[in-house]
Order: sequence, then structure tokens, then C-alpha cells
Amino acid sequence: MIKKLCILIGMVAISVVASAAPESGPAPNFKLSARDGSQISLAGLQGDVVMINFWATWCGPCRQEMPHLEALYQRYNSLGFTLLGVNVEADPKGAEAWLAETPVSFPILLDSQNDVTKLYDVIAMPSTVLVDRTGNIRYVHHGYKPGYEDDYQTQIRELIRE
Repeated sequence: MIKKLCILIGMVAISVVASAAPESGPAPNFKLSARDGSQISLAGLQGDVVMINFWATWCGPCRQEMPHLEALYQRYNSLGFTLLGVNVEADPKGAEAWLAETPVSFPILLDSQNDVTKLYDVIAMPSTVLVDRTGNIRYVHHGYKPGYEDDYQTQIRELIRE
């Protein structure tokens, strides 16, 4: 219990001071199950701008960010933008219950073994990775605080225009 509390406090602290950093290089491919049982792979989305958002229900900033992500998805999906919400919890029941109260229309993927979380070296909750149409990582955001959605929007627009 104390270990979980320390991890949570550390992640909250990181989310308050975290910011986006330009990144480069190929985004590691992965395949995960979605809530509906389908399989989604990053490689299958090449040609789209893809936002990968790692989140958990126990993460307050994740909950705060989710409606903003839904708004971005609704606004830019028709322009070749895809958003993948990657839930990192071992048991997806909590995510299912929370999403029943706060529904989103973008795919929620389940990373219960944290394989993709480790592949992307996620160090904070939430973490958001923006991938360009050619499959390269362009931006990484560690944590969330109000206003990051404006940065996301600017970066999404930039990548859609390329």
C-alpha cells in the first residue's frame, strides 16, 4: 500500500512539472486488444497521424484530460487523425466502469501486461505520444496539466498538414 502511494505521489509530481519534448525516430509497432475484442496495431494505422495516450483510472490527471482528448478526436478524426487510449491497468474492469460514466468514441486498448507501456518507456501517467503519418515519433508529453490540450491541438494540426 505504501509503495503504491509513493508511486502515485511521484507520478502526480511528474505530471505537474512535465512538458512535451520533440522526439524522432520510428515509433515501435505494437498490437493490442481493444475493448470490443478487436486487435489494433500501430502499423495498420500508417498514413494517419496517431496519438497514443497511456492512462489509468487511478490517475487524476488522466481523468481530467480524457474529455479534452475526446474533443480532439471528434474534431480531427475525419482529417486522418487517430487517437488510441492505452489503459495500463492489470484489471480492465475499473476502466470499463469509469468509461461507462465518461464515454469516449476513440479506441481504448488494454495493456494489462504493460508490454506496450514498457516498449514506450512510459515514466508518468498520463503519457502521450504523437506519431506522424510515416510512423515516426514527433512529440512526447509526460504528465498532464490544464492547457496541454492546446499544445496537442497545435501539434496535431502541424502533423495533419504535412
